Amino acid sequence: MPQMIEQHRAWRLSACPLSAGGAAASGAALARRAYAMILAGGRGSRLRHLTDWRAKPAMPFAGSLRIIDFPLSNCINSGVRRIGVATQYMAHGLIHHIQRGWNFLDDQFDEFIDVLPAQQHARGGCYLGTADAVFQNINLLRISEPEHVLILAGDHVYKMDYGVMLADHVAKGADASVACVVVPLEQASAFGVLAVDANWRVVDFQEKPDRPTPIPGLPGHALASMGIYAFRAGFLYDVLTRDHADADSGHDFGADVLPALARGGTLYAHCFRDSCVNMVGDTPYWRDVGTVDAYWEANMDLVQVTPDLNLYDDNWPIRTHLAQLPPAKFVFNDDGFRGHAMDSMIAHGCIVSGTTIERSLLSLKVRVGERGLIEDSVILPQVQIGRRVRLRRVVVDKLCVLPDDFSAGHDLEADRRRFHVTARGVTLITPEMLGQTVHQAR
Repeated sequence: MPQMIEQHRAWRLSACPLSAGGAAASGAALARRAYAMILAGGRGSRLRHLTDWRAKPAMPFAGSLRIIDFPLSNCINSGVRRIGVATQYMAHGLIHHIQRGWNFLDDQFDEFIDVLPAQQHARGGCYLGTADAVFQNINLLRISEPEHVLILAGDHVYKMDYGVMLADHVAKGADASVACVVVPLEQASAFGVLAVDANWRVVDFQEKPDRPTPIPGLPGHALASMGIYAFRAGFLYDVLTRDHADADSGHDFGADVLPALARGGTLYAHCFRDSCVNMVGDTPYWRDVGTVDAYWEANMDLVQVTPDLNLYDDNWPIRTHLAQLPPAKFVFNDDGFRGHAMDSMIAHGCIVSGTTIERSLLSLKVRVGERGLIEDSVILPQVQIGRRVRLRRVVVDKLCVLPDDFSAGHDLEADRRRFHVTARGVTLITPEMLGQTVHQAR
């Protein structure tokens, strides 16, 4: 194992030569002249019942955030202040969040966040794919006259300086660049997989291949696309126009546009290690929280003593819309009847009454009754938990009401009869599974 780690480190260091200091200096100016398009229209069906009533980018995360807050905060912190958010599936909660929490930019200084539903062109009212989502808004891009356009996924968790990527993009003389990260080979089939030459020009791009190509000299790992692209603006317009006219295209960046660009020699790779912010150790933090297990794991990452994702850095804050709520409150202090939490994150508005919380995350306005035990669990906003409730390795959706003496996560066979249990043994509970009717947007 130590030999593999050293081999991994040596490959990354030799493969990512960009100077962070120089990139930051030039990247700030490039960011001011760029436009970011955040693709936030997907359902995220692998999150199962969690996205029955909300888009994946609107999912609560880390107690008080939404997943969309990460690319939006990265834009603001990088200096990219012209932003479009393309929405589609179950967009109400997402639009409400952006309107309430991200309305501080000033259009007098050419700063804005525009919400962009499908334009209902002649081909239909929906975005047909990620490339089509950008094409439907191509006239809005042209009006803004950016030098470069960033295309960003709205459903990943990471901290990245997009200015550094833009500087790398320009330094390479690239028409298009794709940000990439090293992943274990057994996980690579879930991503677009790149092959690059010595100059980081992409020579092959395969979307979710059955047999991913390993990195030369680093067996067991592949180079995966993060769904983050930088384009020279004029080049992007030409590419999208051609793709729109192609009746055989699925109008998707990963499946159609990027493989064609790789064949044409105009696509370069950007190593995320260069632009990752607050990297802990030698591995940059990036998570696609596209499954219930991945979502649970990413939240559990945050309750570690020294998490790989730092949410407490004032120099790169993750902003959000936060309601005016009182601090979390813990009450009762008798043996066996003590409200306390260990190795946990407890959001504003929570009240924990005489219950033990261990290695868990409680989101906004959770109420917990006495004499219970919550372990290794993610509780979403406004959940009401009764007395003597025992939870282990569960995700409880927003607005659930768990009655007195409720138990989940201790008997997975019993859980499977009522709830959804993942491959890794995480139990997902929603109001509908409990037979409860919800009259409030999630």
